[in-house]
Amino acid sequence: MILRACPADAAAMAAIHAQVFAAGAEAAAWGRPWGEDSFAIQLGLPGALGFIDSSGGMLLARVLGPEAELLTIAVIPEARRRGLGAALLSLAMSEAASAGAERIVLEVGTTNEAAFALYKKAGFALVGLRRAYYADRSDALLLAARLLRQA
Repeated sequence: MILRACPADAAAMAAIHAQVFAAGAEAAAWGRPWGEDSFAIQLGLPGALGFIDSSGGMLLARVLGPEAELLTIAVIPEARRRGLGAALLSLAMSEAASAGAERIVLEVGTTNEAAFALYKKAGFALVGLRRAYYADRSDALLLAARLLRQA
């Protein structure tokens, strides 16, 4: 079950993030996973949207006026391909719209085909390219999606 995260959930979010981003291609591309302090600070900021699922998924976003930014999303390998990433993303987009955001932006690595497919299915479109953005000097695609307020 997906729950709203608060600073007290920072350690659990950091543990999920570490499982996803501490090894393999993700670590080489994106660098070190975020630590507990990073999550606690972000979750304590105005406009923070954090969600966590006990099966091994988390998402952190922030709403700043008419725009929201997806900061990070992670689903541990054992919990993938069950719709958790899509559910986290959908919830974040809905909550961001309810908070007044009109669009949401994110960066995704050009080699992260699974994430790109998730974002495309959720309505994100390419709006830019950030060259040599990641630790391994790989590029990032800048994606954005319009958010619709639900009546």
